[in-house]
Amino acid sequence: MSVTPLSVRPDLKSRDDRRTNVKNPNPDPAKHKEIAIWNAEDWLYEDFEVGMRARSIRRTISEGESMLFNAIVLDMHPYVADDVFAKEEGVFGKRLVAGAMVFSLGLGLMAHNNIHTFSYGYDKLRFIKPVFVGDTIYTIRTQLEKWPRYPEMGMIRVSYEVFKMPGELVLYCEHLQTVKYREPEKFKDQLRRELS
Repeated sequence: MSVTPLSVRPDLKSRDDRRTNVKNPNPDPAKHKEIAIWNAEDWLYEDFEVGMRARSIRRTISEGESMLFNAIVLDMHPYVADDVFAKEEGVFGKRLVAGAMVFSLGLGLMAHNNIHTFSYGYDKLRFIKPVFVGDTIYTIRTQLEKWPRYPEMGMIRVSYEVFKMPGELVLYCEHLQTVKYREPEKFKDQLRRELS
């Protein structure tokens, strides 16, 4: 299929003609469900590969979003909300980003939106180094292990390492999730109830 630029179409004389004659490439809302959702994964237990790693994009934490997060969760501790205190009396000489925000942003950078997985909980959450307003972070997810757990779902464990530029580890945790089997009957005799 070839595409003809609007600028060479003789039937469109002006910029206004070009704007009003643009065709909607997806005019039927009933067919929108047929289009794959961006940034969504749909893997199942059998597809989970132990040892696989992925790295997120980077993002810088701004003053405004830091204060908004503090206000939403009612965290007005002087280290995260009082610039004068942080500079004059604080251990670090500048304001911190709340650890809960670093956790939320760091994991959000790796959110896979997989409808076959369900969060079971987090282990080994550690705030290793401080993060400050203006720092840029990114996350690495490593797939650690999996085991059959329930008749319809297995258990997986992944680690999240959140780094601030240029590569300093600031947060670590492990996420446990249940995930649906493609073929549950293959695992009915292997169920392991305990967490490893």
